[in-house]
Amino acid sequence: MGRCLRIVIPEELHSRIAKVASLSGTSKSGWVRRAIEAALERPDPLVRLASLNAPTAGIDDMIAEIASGRS
Repeated sequence: MGRCLRIVIPEELHSRIAKVASLSGTSKSGWVRRAIEAALERPDPLVRLASLNAPTAGIDDMIAEIASGRS
């Protein structure tokens, strides 16, 4: 059995969801479920960036390294 999630959204967003759900021939809740699933399948850019384990530094240090020609 599913779980219920109650959220409060602005009226404008509700209207947009209602319109697009109607145009796609689905319920608002069905459309929102599909939108959430699609969003969860896309990789989060910050999580992906963190997974690279690239070196990091403060912006001033990075600019100094670039200026000095260090790569």
